[in-house]
Amino acid sequence: MEGAVAEALREGPGEAVRLYVAACAERMAPLFMGLRSGAAGREADLDLYAESVRDLWYADRPLADPAERLRRLERFPELQPDEEGITGVADTYAFFAALCLRYALLAHGSGNADDAVSCGHVVLTAMGMLDQNLSGASLLADEQRLQSLSLSGDAAGLWDASVTAGRERFRAVVGRLPR
Repeated sequence: MEGAVAEALREGPGEAVRLYVAACAERMAPLFMGLRSGAAGREADLDLYAESVRDLWYADRPLADPAERLRRLERFPELQPDEEGITGVADTYAFFAALCLRYALLAHGSGNADDAVSCGHVVLTAMGMLDQNLSGASLLADEQRLQSLSLSGDAAGLWDASVTAGRERFRAVVGRLPR
């Protein structure tokens, strides 16, 4: 993460932190939603994820039930310890998406810049891994640009850019899935 982004988060108002994490979560949402849709017994998880990402965009006010959302999120299979680790493509990116949402919820609730920085790091790590596995990809550079844009305060433009980036990332990951 660029030092300037981390510094701006630490020095800016809580609303800037909340907008930043909302955008990070939006960009990762298609990975969780798309990779887990249709999985048996995951309907409530998908609903929680979608509702949380939507509600994070209300950067001017705190979430009504952040502790309950975190409690439910932390029970997701993606965030449970596994002796074998995560090896599959879909599982890896669903994990990153769930972890991103965890930090986003923490940062939104507390306004804590360190949680926001962790949220951003998760996304950068995921995009860096994806770049390493896709010839000619520049998803990491795009994420760095979007994280800087997140500090602009233009929520509408940021939402549009985040939705578009999330779709592109989902297509890239789906292209890596075994056939």
